Amino acid sequence: MAPPKSATDFLDFVNASPTPYHAVATATAHFEEAGFQNIKERDSWSSVIKPGGKYYLTRNGSSIVAFAVGAKWKPGNPIGMVGAHTDSPCLRIKPVSSRNANGFIQVGVETYGGGLWHTWFDRDLSVAGRVVAKDSDGNFVQKLVKIDRPILRIPTLAIHLHRDPVFNPNKEDEMLPIAGLVAAELNRSGVADAVAQDDAPKDDEAAAEEEDFQPLKDLTKRHHPYLMDLVAENAGVETSAIIDFELVLYDTQKACLGGLNDEFIFSARLDNLDMTYCSIRGLISSVSAADSLDADASIRLIACFDHEEIGSLSAHGADSNLLPAILRRLSVLPAAAGSAENADLSTAFEQTLSTSFLISADMAHSVHPNYARKYESNHQPEMNKGTVIKINANQRYATNSPGSVLVQEVARRAGVPLQLFVVKNDSACGSTIGPMLSAKLGVRTLDLGNPQLSMHSIRETAGSHDVDYAIRLFDGFLSNFGELEGKILVD
Repeated sequence: MAPPKSATDFLDFVNASPTPYHAVATATAHFEEAGFQNIKERDSWSSVIKPGGKYYLTRNGSSIVAFAVGAKWKPGNPIGMVGAHTDSPCLRIKPVSSRNANGFIQVGVETYGGGLWHTWFDRDLSVAGRVVAKDSDGNFVQKLVKIDRPILRIPTLAIHLHRDPVFNPNKEDEMLPIAGLVAAELNRSGVADAVAQDDAPKDDEAAAEEEDFQPLKDLTKRHHPYLMDLVAENAGVETSAIIDFELVLYDTQKACLGGLNDEFIFSARLDNLDMTYCSIRGLISSVSAADSLDADASIRLIACFDHEEIGSLSAHGADSNLLPAILRRLSVLPAAAGSAENADLSTAFEQTLSTSFLISADMAHSVHPNYARKYESNHQPEMNKGTVIKINANQRYATNSPGSVLVQEVARRAGVPLQLFVVKNDSACGSTIGPMLSAKLGVRTLDLGNPQLSMHSIRETAGSHDVDYAIRLFDGFLSNFGELEGKILVD
């Protein structure tokens, strides 16, 4: 069976999104095309958001929330939510990255999240992220950067020099990427002038510093000048205009379909851009018909957060006030003009939380054929057999039976399969945004995700058909939650 179009569309999404900033920018384009209106947290929403409308907002350029308001909405009504995250383990360029050793130009990097770092060796790496630049009006603006050619590499040590069967590199000293040769950089046009400037009389330097005092060393003194030139060129600004940046390394090999029948997706960042993409397309699909919101009394919402891989405790992570603040504002949203219902706004927020439901969507583990003993024998999810409901008795996942019943009914209506996963009693269990948000909000929550192999590797594997299953599942959940909410309620 040929893979669905959604799988090839996902390839475009993940290839365009090497960082959370790019993922949010790509998601924004999807919502704009679908007719969603951009709103700002800093603005009043009282005259903007209306029942029947579709909206999205971003925070920090790395987290995004989008929602559609049912035409029959009234304050205190339920909100059906899907939560995911935009970040993945990676290597981030340090604030002072310029290093040279034994004739090589190297770039200092910092590990982000719990990556399988040995998989980053011998890959064709490049740089992506955002810069903050000063424009001609003196304003500071964000520019996205994605250098589309390999410029960095972390080489392994030859087997003849490393006979130890265990490969466990020191993350500080043995994971420094090489970017070039010092001799080649010295011969590059313009470098001689820069060297001459460095040798200029100190009195002249002091005079220049007095004219334009900078509290930190210039970026070209903290990072290799040619790297800064490449970044500036890609951002469309002068090197001197860049004030700061947040840049990470990424693998330039594009995501692709694989397997004898294209049943696999081979890609970076499947955890968790797979679920981010499916939640975005699920929401858009749920409002694609002109009358899709006419009879709905709920709000359909998706939230994709940054910083899940490092605990979510940031101003734009799931453990921030981002979702609670938005839900509070939406809970008191007035009903459509002409509605005769008068709601008690003093308790609308609490009423909305008690009737709402969150699907926490983060990738799950597929059974590994070479390590099947690592999986509980009766809970071994397989690729292309549906999204996986994740369960843990110790609440590392927030799933419980009422939530499972709700998602099963949604899946039944959508005609998509589901699977179940628990870890073995002698294995540690991961966690995600579900437990923290359910505890923070008191909202009923279920954790699920598409099955994958090689989680946190630089190159992961998932099923091409599971993308379509998850989109249909999220579409069905958001479309039907308003009706199903009252049927599966346990106080």
